[in-house]
Amino acid sequence: MSYHSSFKENDERSVRSQFTLLSSSHHSSTREESASSNSSSDGYLDHNNSKMGGFSQFVGKREEANVVKARILVANILLLAAMGVAAATNMIVKQQEQTQFENQFAAYAEEIVTISQSKANQLFDALDSFATSIGAQAAADHATHNTSWPFYRIPNWSVQAKRLAELTGVADPTIALVPIVHEDERDQWNSFAKEQNPIWYQESIDHQGSTTDFTVDELLQRTIPYIHFYDPENGYEPTPVRGPGEVFPYFQAYPLRLGNPFMTMNVDILSSSNQTKELFRITEKIRGPTIGFSQLRIDAETSILGSQIVQPIYDEADTEAEDRKIVAITGIGLHWLDYFKNVLTERQDGLIVVLESACPRLYGRGTIRQNFKESSKRNIISYQVDGPNAVFLGEADLHDPAYDDLVVSETFVDLDIDQSQLPEGSCIPVLTLHVYPSSEFEDSFRTDNATSYTIAVIAIFGFTSLVFLLYDYSVGKRQRTVMDRIVKQDRIVSDIFPTAIRDRLYENQANNMLTGDDDMLDNDDGLIGFADGRSKSMGSAPLADLFPIVTVVFADLVGFTAWSSAREPHQVFILLETIFGAFDKLAYRHGIFKVETVGDCYVAAAGLPEPTDDHAVVACRFARECVKKMKDVILKLEVSLGPDTSELGLRTGIHR
Repeated sequence: MSYHSSFKENDERSVRSQFTLLSSSHHSSTREESASSNSSSDGYLDHNNSKMGGFSQFVGKREEANVVKARILVANILLLAAMGVAAATNMIVKQQEQTQFENQFAAYAEEIVTISQSKANQLFDALDSFATSIGAQAAADHATHNTSWPFYRIPNWSVQAKRLAELTGVADPTIALVPIVHEDERDQWNSFAKEQNPIWYQESIDHQGSTTDFTVDELLQRTIPYIHFYDPENGYEPTPVRGPGEVFPYFQAYPLRLGNPFMTMNVDILSSSNQTKELFRITEKIRGPTIGFSQLRIDAETSILGSQIVQPIYDEADTEAEDRKIVAITGIGLHWLDYFKNVLTERQDGLIVVLESACPRLYGRGTIRQNFKESSKRNIISYQVDGPNAVFLGEADLHDPAYDDLVVSETFVDLDIDQSQLPEGSCIPVLTLHVYPSSEFEDSFRTDNATSYTIAVIAIFGFTSLVFLLYDYSVGKRQRTVMDRIVKQDRIVSDIFPTAIRDRLYENQANNMLTGDDDMLDNDDGLIGFADGRSKSMGSAPLADLFPIVTVVFADLVGFTAWSSAREPHQVFILLETIFGAFDKLAYRHGIFKVETVGDCYVAAAGLPEPTDDHAVVACRFARECVKKMKDVILKLEVSLGPDTSELGLRTGIHR
């Protein structure tokens, strides 16, 4: 193998060689050059590609980081928006339900209070009319039949009392007539009652009809024939009233019931109940009606807290007469359970009604008990109103304290009594009605709408997020495709141009993007257009730099023409690819810039694109190693390309 080295200089040796590197000159390479260039991916071009790859990787990572940040930001916004809207929806729906609950409760409570007050007014008006009617009737009979109180029986008592019961608007009230008997009239009263009881018993049985299953004789057998009370110190045995003063014997009653074991007739009300005694004292003093709580018997073994309303009966029918005297008392005993029935016509359960009296309760024949402080010992009764029905809860305030702020309180009964009119130590009878909702009532307004709407909102945002993810995936896939394309095109650019030229092309293209022409690679003004000589924006001023001090190395294969004429194209390709690939690696190692390949000629330069002081020395070393590398390569290729391959040589030339 022959070795030829040539170093050309001008005669003066001080004249500098000027070498101009034109970017466009790279495109005059032959097909073999392209093949050789492609084969040098692990040589000098690997160096350029590594720089380009670093740049592309930096850009890619930066953009990917921005995309990830944007995704996280959007995801957080969607999540926060979903949570916020779901929470707001849940809160709004629950607030609407709460508002509806409170409004409906206020309406029902107002209805209960209004109807209760109306029934109370109706009851007092009916009782006043009844007492006035009885007084007028007694006055008329006194004039015609020479009768007088207390020895007066109300004719057709059951009929008149039933009419009063119907006017009160209360189911099954107890109505009674109690005359006032002075001490000197007791014996005469006992005889009068014994004579008159069978008469009005029979009238009542006839009027009540099928509702009675007893006879007059049975009633008389259980009637004590004298004024009495049930003495707790004597085993509650009937005991005659012997003390001084007036007595109030229980006389005519409606409805007539069979006593167990005795009838209530002739029982002295004042001796048997401090509550009734207190009411009568107030009635006598204020000369008007009054009301109070008392134990009302339901049957022989059961009694519940109810109320008694007493109304005085006068001896004169003239309401303007100042000298009228109270000769009897008529009263109504009612169970509040019956009173609160039908206060609501619409079916709505769970309304708590608490009825409170301003006066303490009186027990038996004792005095007022002041030492009971528990609510169960106060004059308080609790009921639950369920539409037209009512349920007795207990003798205490049994509402749920959680609903204290929703209470509707109104004065239920206020007789407008002046405290100065009352006997000493007496209490003004005022009843107050408190209405509360219950959890049962509130639950009837609670629905699953809040949960359903919240789930719907979350589902909508979930669907939106899914669409966003699909869109993001599609965009990301497109972006990855674009980035792959850019990376590949950057590799092509880096293969074609030096790094400095490439960077300047990028800079020019960035300026072009500001003017709206941002296709960096594909259009005529882009890199490919510049490489092909089609650049419009660059015109006749290509990118070219002057390197005044460089050394150019030419390496030409000796005997290549004869050798290649006897070979297949792929063998020629293998030879050139292998040899020039090895030269590329040497060029990369020595910092030599490969200019081009022309056929079987390899052209490289030292001192560009980065100027160096020892470019000539580097070029010589590179040329020498190329000769050595040539020998090694053809020996290896001789086996596959033929024995005459080893006859090829390398001729190098160096121009400074």
